[in-house]
Amino acid sequence: MFEKILIANRGEIACRVIKTAKAMGIKTVAIYSDADAQALHVQMADEAVHIGPSPANQSYIVIEKVMEAIRQTGAQAVHPGYGFLSENRLFAEALEAEGVAFIGPPASAIESMGDKITSKKLAKEAGVSTVPGYMGLIADADEAVKIAQEVGYPVMLKASAGGGGKGMRIAWNDAEAREGFQSSKNEAASSFGDDRIFIEKFVTQPRHIEIQVLADGHGNCIYLNERECSIQRRNQKVIEEAPSPFLTPEVRKAMGAQSCALAQAVGYTSAGTVEFIVDSAQNFYFLEMNTRLQVEHPVTELITGVDLVEQMIRVANGEALSITQDDVKINGWALESRLYAEDPYRGFLPSIGRLTRYRPPAETRSATAAVRNDTGVYEGGEISMFYDPMIAKLCTWAPDRPAAIAQMRNALDAFEVEGIGHNIPFLSAVMDHPKFCAGNITTAFIEEEYPEGFHGVELPQETLKIVGACAAAMYRLGEIRRTKVSGRMDNHERRVRDDWVVDIQGHEFPVTIAADPNGSTVNFESGSHRVASDWRPGKPLALMNVDGVDIALKVEKCTSGFRIRFRGANMRVTVRSPRQAELAKLMIPKVAPDTSKLLLCPMPGLIVKVDVAVGDEVQEGQTLCTVEAMKMENILRAEKKAVVSKIHAAPGDSLAVDAIIMEFE
Repeated sequence: MFEKILIANRGEIACRVIKTAKAMGIKTVAIYSDADAQALHVQMADEAVHIGPSPANQSYIVIEKVMEAIRQTGAQAVHPGYGFLSENRLFAEALEAEGVAFIGPPASAIESMGDKITSKKLAKEAGVSTVPGYMGLIADADEAVKIAQEVGYPVMLKASAGGGGKGMRIAWNDAEAREGFQSSKNEAASSFGDDRIFIEKFVTQPRHIEIQVLADGHGNCIYLNERECSIQRRNQKVIEEAPSPFLTPEVRKAMGAQSCALAQAVGYTSAGTVEFIVDSAQNFYFLEMNTRLQVEHPVTELITGVDLVEQMIRVANGEALSITQDDVKINGWALESRLYAEDPYRGFLPSIGRLTRYRPPAETRSATAAVRNDTGVYEGGEISMFYDPMIAKLCTWAPDRPAAIAQMRNALDAFEVEGIGHNIPFLSAVMDHPKFCAGNITTAFIEEEYPEGFHGVELPQETLKIVGACAAAMYRLGEIRRTKVSGRMDNHERRVRDDWVVDIQGHEFPVTIAADPNGSTVNFESGSHRVASDWRPGKPLALMNVDGVDIALKVEKCTSGFRIRFRGANMRVTVRSPRQAELAKLMIPKVAPDTSKLLLCPMPGLIVKVDVAVGDEVQEGQTLCTVEAMKMENILRAEKKAVVSKIHAAPGDSLAVDAIIMEFE
C-alpha cells in the first residue's frame, strides 16, 4: 500500500480524502494557494506545499507546480478529487511519466470519456441510448444558431470539458443561442482552459439520474446503484439522494448494466459516474461520464456501506475489488444538501466573506438515523471569491425516505452559519415542499416552483403557533432575568406578567403562559403547546421540545422579541404586553430607500463587460453588463425601459455588493 499520497485539490473534497487516507494509515500531502494558506485541508494534512497565487489557473491547475510538490514530498500517488485536474489527461500522463500512481482512471479513459463530445460518439457506437445533438466542434455564434435550429429548440449549449454547471446554457431561441454560446465559451475557457462547445437537444421535464460504477484493473466492474440529482439550479446540483424515488428495479438494473458495459469498453478503472437523463416513461439517455469522484458520492456510501475513496486508493494500488455485484445492496435512504455561500434572497448570487459563526450539527450514526457533514471550512475562516462557493455537504440517512427527509429538516434547522449569505433557508424550504416530499421532481423543479426567485417561506398557522409558543417562553425567561438586575429601588418589585401578544408573519396571537420547574404551557385562544428547553438568553441556537417533539430554532435577540429562523422562514417575532401591542399598531412603518433608478452590483465581483453607454435608451430585458464571480458569469439586465444617465464602473473594476454600477433617468 502507498505510504504517502498527495491530494491535488482543496476544500471539502481534499478534507474528505485525507480522512480516509488517515484511516488507512497513509500519510497525506496538501497543496495550497495564497488564498488557502489557513485552509482546513492544509491543517488536516501531514504536510502542505504552497503552489502559487490565489487564482486556480495560477496554482491548482498548473500541472508543473503540482508535479514539483510531488517531487518535493516524495508522494507515491495522487488523488485529484473533483474539478481542477481530476479529468485532465495530460496530468495523468505526467504522473505516469514520473512513476507516480494516479488515483483515478487511465489517461486513455479520461481522454475518451472526459471529453463530452468524444464520449457521446463512443456511447452511441456502443449502443447506448443518447440524446440527439451535434457532437462536432462549433466555430462561432452563427454556426451555433444554425445547428440549434437544425436540432430544434430548446437546446443545451455545453462545454466539452465542462462540469459543475459551468459553461452550460439553455437556449429557447436564436438570440439566446447566440448569447449563450459566447458566455459558455468564456466560462469554459476560464474554468477549464478549453473553450470547445457542443449542442444537444434539451429534453423537457427530465430527471437527472446517475449510476456509480467501480472498476479495477483485473476486469471487474460493478455499479453501486443510482443517485437522483434532479434538484438543480443553473445546471448545478443542489440536493441529491440515493436511491431514486422514481426508478423501478428493472430500469435500475438496465442502467447499471449499460454503465458497466460502457466503462469496460474504454478500459475504465477506479470510481466513475455515468449520468443519464430519464423521461417520465423511464426511458433513459446517456448524458456524460464523469471520470472522477462525484461531489454527491456520500449518499452512495451511506446506502451501500462502501468507502469509495478507499476503493479508489486500493484499485490504484493494483488490488482487485473485494466486493461483487451481488454484495451491493440498498440499505435505507440518504440525502445530501449542498450548502453554498450564495444568497437566496438575492437570486442566489455568490456571497463571500468571513464565517463569523460556523456550527454544523453533530455527526452521528445509529441503526435508525445518521448525520454526516463533509466540509472544508471552519469558524473564522473565509469564503474566497476565487473558488467554488461550497461551504459543506450535509447528509442524512434513515431507513426510509420520509425519515431521511425529516432528519435533514432538523439538521438544517440546527446548522448555524453567520457572516455570509447562504442557501440554508432555501434547502429547508425544499425539504417541506409537497412535490419534493412526494418524489415528483424534475430538473426544472426550482425554475417551476420558484419562478420569481426565493423570497422566504410563509409557514402554516399551526407551525407559527409552535414558533410563537417558543418565542413567548423564551421572552418570559428574559423578563425574569431583567427583574433580577441589581440596583433596583427599595420596595419596588417587578412582576413578570403571564399574558402576552405574539406577532409573527402578520399573525397576532394573544397567549397566556403557565410556567413550572419543568417548562411552560403556552395557551392560545384555541389549544395550547407545552414547551421545554434548557435555552438561556444569549444562546443563538434554541433546542426546544414542543409537545414531545424536538425542534431547533436559530435565535437572535431584537427589540421586543427575536429574529427566528426555522424551516426556511426568517421571521421577526415580537412578544409584547397587550397595551404595547395596541400602541405598536399606531407606529408608522419604515420605508425602504428607492433604488429603482440604480443598477446595483448584486454580489462582490469583477465587471467583465459594459454593454451600454450614457444616453442609451434600454428596453426591458436588455443586457446592461456582465459581472464575474466565483468563476461564473452573471448577466445583469434592465428591469424596465429607461435611459442611462451615468455609468460608475468599467470593465476590470472589482465591486462590492450593492455598489452602484449605473444610474437611469
